Amino acid sequence: MMKPHAPRRVLRLCAAAAVIALVIGLPVAHMRGQVPPATSALQEQTPRPQQPSEIELVISGDPGTPPRYAVPDFVALTPDAADVAKTLGPVLFDDLGYEREFYMIPRDTYASIPVARTAEQIPFASWRELGADAVVFGTVQRTGATVRVQIRLFNVRTRQSVFAKEYAGTVANPRQYAHTMADEIHQQQRALRGVARTRLAFSSDRNRERISGPVANRDVKEIYIADYDGEGQRRITVNRELNITPAWSPDARAIAYTSYRRGYPDVFVALLYQGLQETPTNGVGQNWLPVYSPDGTRIVFTSNRDGNPDLYVMNRDGTGVRRLTNHAAIDTTPTWSPTGTQIAFTSDRAGTPQIYIVGADGLNLRRLTTSESYADRPTWSPAPFNEIAFAARTGPGYDIKVYDLASGQTKQITFGEGTNESPAYSPNGRHLAFTSTRGGRVQIFTIGRDGRGVKQITRDGNNYTPAWSN
Repeated sequence: MMKPHAPRRVLRLCAAAAVIALVIGLPVAHMRGQVPPATSALQEQTPRPQQPSEIELVISGDPGTPPRYAVPDFVALTPDAADVAKTLGPVLFDDLGYEREFYMIPRDTYASIPVARTAEQIPFASWRELGADAVVFGTVQRTGATVRVQIRLFNVRTRQSVFAKEYAGTVANPRQYAHTMADEIHQQQRALRGVARTRLAFSSDRNRERISGPVANRDVKEIYIADYDGEGQRRITVNRELNITPAWSPDARAIAYTSYRRGYPDVFVALLYQGLQETPTNGVGQNWLPVYSPDGTRIVFTSNRDGNPDLYVMNRDGTGVRRLTNHAAIDTTPTWSPTGTQIAFTSDRAGTPQIYIVGADGLNLRRLTTSESYADRPTWSPAPFNEIAFAARTGPGYDIKVYDLASGQTKQITFGEGTNESPAYSPNGRHLAFTSTRGGRVQIFTIGRDGRGVKQITRDGNNYTPAWSN
């Protein structure tokens, strides 16, 4: 084993990784965790003389059916805004369809509808004939590198504008305007937190480089991030080593991960906006699989610092390390409960890997899976759901199962299409990211918690251990 370098508390990321602050400095005004630029605006576009009631603002469909939404192309008010306008419609359409709260009228059926250049020209009768309950009307104008996007959502029956917003910012990533619109429409129309502005982190060998030295004959794996739909994939680490198991901080400004850059596994934290990385474990022992607590103040991880792989908890800055489990078996892959009071993990103390739960104080340990031959990689759902998803052996491969903590019932949501592992919940608990070999290589997919709506996220190389940001 290579002699480890003397640990340093804070290290500078390489130049390529440092640009991640620009990558995440998304162009939409009012993005989470950012102060909007002075030119940003978020306002009602056509004030009504009387404030409409909540009932008037919410568009409904026919009884027992979801409302039917149409999202035509946005209108470019200046010639140089045409590319942005062409991007917004399709992305917003996909974002609104992802949560399955609306029936999205296919965009290829819009050809017969006259194109409106202004809101006053919207052909409501034609949209009604097509079956639409709601129609989006949006415009884009550009001044240099700045764009101004306006959107209005209309109730086709009443011709009433129920949602009107304006966004201004950089032209660098127009998809983020659509993501923001989708999340705000979901919130207003369905009281639902959407995931369009969230991101995925994962490990990938797509660079097709080989590690030399203490971890010989392995592919280099680097940490990447992407939008929730797989677009905008960006590399975070560039050290040509084994970098795996990323985990987002609750504020989505940092990623903790396991790296073998010193010749052995240790925990690193990439501070995305500062272009820095920290080593909170200070090189004590071998450490891996870090996960942030829901409030972001603590990290649980696996370590062999006392001779056997057990779970430990430390403060975010590496202070206050304490041992959580103490058993001759291997305890690993921890996940926090939404309240931060319990931790689920995998242990082979019963002879095969199974899922256990222990209090964050190390007390009240109990076994969760009792009928699985092999269970691994638990992930605890956020509220309001009370579930733990995990990978279970179902034959030659694995499938994703979900254990309901209230009822004690387990349901299976993948069924033998390749091997399916490493589940990770979306921040609203309605979706899971996971890895699957159903297409040959290991790729990341997302799926609804009901087992519907499978979407492939990655396609290049092999991709592992997804994590979903807030």
